[in-house]
Amino acid sequence: MDLLKRLDPLWIALLIVGGLNWAILALFNTNVVAEILGTGTVADAMYVLVGFAALMFVPRLVAGMHLGDRRGHPRGV
Repeated sequence: MDLLKRLDPLWIALLIVGGLNWAILALFNTNVVAEILGTGTVADAMYVLVGFAALMFVPRLVAGMHLGDRRGHPRGV
């Protein structure tokens, strides 16, 4: 578990790269990852890493939303 926490900056960096790539793609119709890495296996690996980085944050997001909490509202509503 310690290793996963140490890799958090990497996951965040990959999510930023993926998010910026999607924004540039939507605004300017230019895929920056494909421009830099080409359209081959290396670009595909980059997309897989960005997707994996997103999956690494799903447990943290679920914990932050307190979905597992079965307690009622504090005012009973």
